[in-house]
Amino acid sequence: MARSSLPKPLWRRRLVLAVQLLIGLGVATFITLAIAVYVARASLPSFDELKSSPNGQTIRVHAVDGTVIASLGPSFGDWLPYEKIPAIMRDAMIAVEDRRFRSHPGVDPIALARITRFALENRGTGRRLQGASTITQQVARTIFLTNSYSVSRKLREGILALALERKFSKDQILELYLNKVYFGGGAYGVDAASRKFFGHSAEQLSLTEAAVIAGLVKAPSHYSPTADIDAARGRAGVVIRLMAENGKIAPGAAKRIDLTAVRFVPEPKQNSVRYFTDWALPQLDVLVDETTRPLEVWTTLDIEAQRAADAAVRTNAPAGTQGALVSLDRDGAVRAMVGGRDYVSSIYNRATQAQRQPGSSFKLFVYLAALEAGQKPEDAVVDEPVTINGWTPRNDSRRNIGETTLRNAFAYSINTVAAKIGEEVGFGTIADMARRFGITTNVNTQPAMVLGTSNVRLIEMTRAFASVANKGVAVTPYGITKVTANGVTIYAHEVDRSQVLVAPFVAQAMTDLLQTAVNTGTGKAAQIGRPVAGKTGTTTSTKDGWFLGFSSGLTTGVWMGRDDARSVPGLHGGTAPARAFAAFMKVAVAKRPVEQFDTGLTLPDAEAGLGEEEYFGEPDNGLFVDADGNPITPPSTEPLEQPGSDDPFDQAPTGGTIPPSPGQARGERLDDDWLDRALDRPAPQRRPPATPPAPRNQAERPTQ
Repeated sequence: MARSSLPKPLWRRRLVLAVQLLIGLGVATFITLAIAVYVARASLPSFDELKSSPNGQTIRVHAVDGTVIASLGPSFGDWLPYEKIPAIMRDAMIAVEDRRFRSHPGVDPIALARITRFALENRGTGRRLQGASTITQQVARTIFLTNSYSVSRKLREGILALALERKFSKDQILELYLNKVYFGGGAYGVDAASRKFFGHSAEQLSLTEAAVIAGLVKAPSHYSPTADIDAARGRAGVVIRLMAENGKIAPGAAKRIDLTAVRFVPEPKQNSVRYFTDWALPQLDVLVDETTRPLEVWTTLDIEAQRAADAAVRTNAPAGTQGALVSLDRDGAVRAMVGGRDYVSSIYNRATQAQRQPGSSFKLFVYLAALEAGQKPEDAVVDEPVTINGWTPRNDSRRNIGETTLRNAFAYSINTVAAKIGEEVGFGTIADMARRFGITTNVNTQPAMVLGTSNVRLIEMTRAFASVANKGVAVTPYGITKVTANGVTIYAHEVDRSQVLVAPFVAQAMTDLLQTAVNTGTGKAAQIGRPVAGKTGTTTSTKDGWFLGFSSGLTTGVWMGRDDARSVPGLHGGTAPARAFAAFMKVAVAKRPVEQFDTGLTLPDAEAGLGEEEYFGEPDNGLFVDADGNPITPPSTEPLEQPGSDDPFDQAPTGGTIPPSPGQARGERLDDDWLDRALDRPAPQRRPPATPPAPRNQAERPTQ
């Protein structure tokens, strides 16, 4: 029998079959890939269409006068044709990102082999290979895909890269890449990066500058000059070395390059405007349904007022404290917003996010409830010891003056009267009044709530005062007036004037009380030479100082304190916050006509027996109450520091002297005669202070 007729061994037949299957599979794969590439190539847009395709949404923010105050989102420079891109920039990018760019078909076989080996060696470890994509693959990913990492996305990226290479030249692909790739800092394209980091067009790039920009693509956030200049220079050194290895610069010349000589454009300083834009711009998600077209956002911010607000907070906030300010126009438009002393060091917006106790500024709601219940500013009330559910408030003077008026009690922030009003109208009614006027934080209904023990936000308190100034009609803060896309208005704000919170006469009477507090009460430091109505507030151990008020159609709220809620010696609502209010308002209302309030000013009764302690009231919230306003047992019978203060001076013992104010001679006694001279009013016939009635029982006796 012939040797050739013998059957082949089984293993050899199987090997031949396996080879045939592999060849067949390879051919099928090649055909499938060729078809996929052909189909992808046919569906690719033209080169001009790819040049104009967007990379992301840009947003320009305008102040009320049209000035651009912020530009957000990606930034794009001029589109530079291939021949206008400096050769050193092209060479640097190829050297660091894809040294075989000119020779591979869109996918680098050597890099592909490296990926395969890496994948086999690191199965199950979760590690993935970085930097293996060619420039053409990066163009495909930038224009058509996302940065999500998956095998299917990598496969689509490779097919698109092969299709791009079949349709466009290498020069066109490199032009697309250099004009679209992200270089960090919001800059897309080499021209935008050059302008951002060096302040000039990419056509003027030097070798070292080109090396810096080329080095950014690998990790824009890490190597960005705005994040770490040393890291940017170090990465540029790597690019220089790779350019020398590729023969684009002489090795000797590469060694002589001094990267420390590269000069960067300073990053623009962030200012307090960012507090406003951080608050306003997230509202776009609700206001408009547009995520691709560039947006022009027109806001309510007044640049001159914003500068004045920033200066007022910085100048007047005590050392070691923070400050915040919000100013609303009569329709709710936010004209100024400062959320802290320095946005760079702290982006936390204390005007809209912080929740702090308001002290006696919360008495706005107490007296609104009383006025709505039928009481009038001239009504007689009795300042006498009072105990409510185990809580015994006391006045700062440690005494009571007997019969007085509602106006006097408000002007001098008499605590016992506020407590009696709360018991009479109902603490739940006062909490409802606060919620009616826009307070969204939790308001407790313990008796001590009348002295401001519930946390509130500055913008909401300012809104409440603005609604009083608006004759009882609700004011809703807003910051965006109009949004346009490609010149077409897609949103326009409409002011709602339909929600009446209290009757006009109630708001008028409240304005009467607030005006009195500024003219003769604890808010005198807020005077600006035209009618002002407002209220001070200071909390336990002088942790927080507030002033909120309005004049000429503008309502402004100021808060000062420490973020850790520690005591600030000398901080009172009538000092730094009131002075900051005045400093701001003098600028903000300078071009507005003087407006008189609907109610005439009625000064507090000069014969009410009010002494210096009532005139400069001490802190008035939280005495013997916990954080929720519940009464607690005092630790001893020794005199305790009265929590919070509206006093522009430190407290002096009854009958003592007060540090001199402007116009007061040192050592001069601050008594009724001095007040008469300071207020330029005739001195009435004096009568001795009223003697408070004797307590009916021990529980009603004020703490000494």
